[in-house]
Amino acid sequence: MSAGTLPSFDPRDPLGLDDLLDPEDLAVRDTMRQWAADRVLPHVADWFERGEMPGIRELARELGSLGALGMSLTGYGCAGASPIQYGLACLELEAADSGIRSLMSVQGSLSMYAIHRFGSEEQKQQWLPRMASGEVIGCFGLTEPDHGSDPAGMRTYAKRDGSDWVLTGRKMWITNGSVAGVAVVWARTDEGIRGFVVPTDAPGFSAPDIKHKWSLRASVTSELVLDEVRLPADAVLPEVTGLRGPLSCLGHARYGIIWGSMGAARSAFEAALDYARDREQFGRPIGGFQLTQAKLADMALELHKGILLAHHLGRRMAAGRLRPEQVSFGKLNNVREAIEICRTSRTILGANGISLEYPVMRHATNLESVLTYEGTVEMHQLVLGKALTGIDAFR
Repeated sequence: MSAGTLPSFDPRDPLGLDDLLDPEDLAVRDTMRQWAADRVLPHVADWFERGEMPGIRELARELGSLGALGMSLTGYGCAGASPIQYGLACLELEAADSGIRSLMSVQGSLSMYAIHRFGSEEQKQQWLPRMASGEVIGCFGLTEPDHGSDPAGMRTYAKRDGSDWVLTGRKMWITNGSVAGVAVVWARTDEGIRGFVVPTDAPGFSAPDIKHKWSLRASVTSELVLDEVRLPADAVLPEVTGLRGPLSCLGHARYGIIWGSMGAARSAFEAALDYARDREQFGRPIGGFQLTQAKLADMALELHKGILLAHHLGRRMAAGRLRPEQVSFGKLNNVREAIEICRTSRTILGANGISLEYPVMRHATNLESVLTYEGTVEMHQLVLGKALTGIDAFR
């Protein structure tokens, strides 16, 4: 490009955000985008309508072969990718469906992250290579039927019996639960809250699927039931006691949601943009009407501001400077704006917006779950409120 010549305007990258990516970043993004286009997009509307994710174990192995499982972790077969590359992978998977991004996030940012950061060397060697390859799927048991936003009130309890631990309790809304080979379960003990690495074939462990969902339908969601599950002494995660353990895992997963939600938003925006160019009413494409253009402009603003925010937080994470309050800032803003983009896109598509022929309503309903899990709107508002005022309003 000669001096003084501006690049052409790209409606799908109006701010030129690709300029922020180096060749390795672009390679990760393009690989994940192509995999999702080949393996998820042709089938996901049918999976969503049927309320299942068939072949989830094969999909996990394929993601493992791409280095996408635990991709931001180092060693033990993990890719050691940068925070930006991990975020781009989340964005591309959620542009296909939140369910497939949840599979990746729960595997890598919750269950693998917990073992990698807080586990013993023996636990790491036993589980992480097989989880990184997708041979073993993991789940993460924190939320309970009566305790979501207040995990300190959990009732699941682990008691010592000789050198063993015995776990009793229930966990709810657990992604990957019924297909997992290992569960990281958090429980109260006499020493405080501890994490346990639980093989799912242990006697007393069961994971019935949760049915009748109207969101994240192309995803496995389960309850975990622990009926006096006996574990050896070395099943406990040795390097952490208290809520710092599970909350640090959630912080890592929330970072992925900041990126992933923008993938769902991008998919809905691009569907609306293409539709507005092709759909004719009153003798012209609806994209030629002022109200439609105003909607598209507003959606583009929020979408690309959200991606810029994700990039900024990714750079802070890479520098070791990302605070939990900043993660709350990103999760609260980006998921909330992604839902609004989906709703506005639906209005441009009119009645077609509710059809599974288009991705918009599927993304909108999925994002209602993403808005709630790993910190509700209200909890992230209170995190920011406390940071801004110095006053704790949680209790």
